[in-house]
Amino acid sequence: MPLKPFLLCLSAMACLGVLSCSDSGGKAGILDFATTERGDRIMDYSHAGYGGGGIALPEAPVAETVTPSEGITDYSPVIQAAIDRVSALPLKDGLRGAILLSPGDYPCSSEIRISEDGVVLRGSGARGTGMSRILMSGDKHTAVVIRRRVQNFPNPAKLNNPAVKVTDAYVPFGTSRITLAEKGRFKKGDVVWIQKKVTQKWIEFMHMDDMWRDGAHQTWIAVGTWLTTERTVESVSGNKVTFTVPLADSYDRDYTADSTFVSLAPPDDCWVVNSGVEHLRIVSPDQAESHTTAKYYALSIAGRDCWAQDMDLYETMESVRASGSRITLRKISVIREADHQGSSKPAEFAPNATQILMDSCYVKGNNIWFVGIGARIFGPIVMLNCSFDGNGRIQGHQRWSTAFLLDNCKVPDGGIDFINRGEMGSGHGWGTAWSVAWNCEAKELVNQLPPGTFNWMVGCTGKRVLQRRPFKKEGPMLEEGPFKDYGTHVYPKSLYLTQLEERCGSEALKAIGY
Repeated sequence: MPLKPFLLCLSAMACLGVLSCSDSGGKAGILDFATTERGDRIMDYSHAGYGGGGIALPEAPVAETVTPSEGITDYSPVIQAAIDRVSALPLKDGLRGAILLSPGDYPCSSEIRISEDGVVLRGSGARGTGMSRILMSGDKHTAVVIRRRVQNFPNPAKLNNPAVKVTDAYVPFGTSRITLAEKGRFKKGDVVWIQKKVTQKWIEFMHMDDMWRDGAHQTWIAVGTWLTTERTVESVSGNKVTFTVPLADSYDRDYTADSTFVSLAPPDDCWVVNSGVEHLRIVSPDQAESHTTAKYYALSIAGRDCWAQDMDLYETMESVRASGSRITLRKISVIREADHQGSSKPAEFAPNATQILMDSCYVKGNNIWFVGIGARIFGPIVMLNCSFDGNGRIQGHQRWSTAFLLDNCKVPDGGIDFINRGEMGSGHGWGTAWSVAWNCEAKELVNQLPPGTFNWMVGCTGKRVLQRRPFKKEGPMLEEGPFKDYGTHVYPKSLYLTQLEERCGSEALKAIGY
């Protein structure tokens, strides 16, 4: 299908705030950001991924090698011991070393954990005669975990650092600058929390105050909850602070009761830094059952600047989970031949982190969420050149996840949902806002418009589906968000790659394999 140049004229009715292409400065494909009347615009998603985008994944030197041997029936303690030895080595340029699994099979009955910075578990390949396979058995566990042994997360409700009030009446989505009530409190390089408090007025504005199921009131987000985004200060000019990464939500004083604040983020050692897993196959026994009784999961990452790449995951359930920031998941395939049972479905990818990039990932399976993003996760979250086979769907699954981009993703027998889940799942409600599908193909496209925000679908093909809120059998359909160039792919082909090249240059594309 030929690409159509993407040109946009904003109308007062649509206020799409999407992008237009120009030939500014003689360079084709420059993206000009049109804005809504309040200043919202599609954000710069190029900060997603390891190192903040456009940074090559490191190559750790091999420090330990594990080889299959006769007589060993469980390699979990063998591999863990090698990881522990490498974890005790000193850091050099952010790395300690890699544990290499030679080609062969590694039966494992328990979790393998990386809990220190700069440690890499590396197989010899995910496919072919030279692959390394972890064969799961034993009690319920995750095959590979990158996570601290103890995680002491700071509590946003118990800040020790005095907070500074944001004085802007409205901070638009996609901006990088805010205005504060005080000068001199922050400097370049400071890591800060931008926080707003959930109010009853906002809950009512979002029509999330009237959810009942089986006679019980369903709570979307509790009043008084802090919605917290972490950012790094790029520059300070007087009482104006600019961040390195745009904001992934809007901040409206009318609905936050003047309770939007910025404070220094408390120091924490919650996340593993600069560790990864790669070139490996993980195989689970068939799990033709509900995810509530499943035993085997593939990968869990809780880190900053971590990664997983070149992995095939067979028959694991809720296979890949990630939290933290600046994580790359690259060329990971999840293959599920045994169909999941039950109405409540597992999410095979749960990228619950900020600045996370799923690049060229794949899922095959039925009765699942291909990708499900959890509660109060603030992007950018990018799915680039991913494909999904089966009748599953991709969703911001619950309770206000914002700013994710589906870029050239294919879901031929399933759906992409920017959706209000209403009373589903004890009140999941609005799961997605400020999100974009760009040049995607799906069987069904559900693009709903949360009050006061936007979701955009640009250059996408598939059946547009209107829906009421779940469990409502009559009344109007929920309002549809803007479609642009529906049914025809647009130029530039990739939003993420174009933004990355414009911010960092062509070398950044080469660094991530494009």
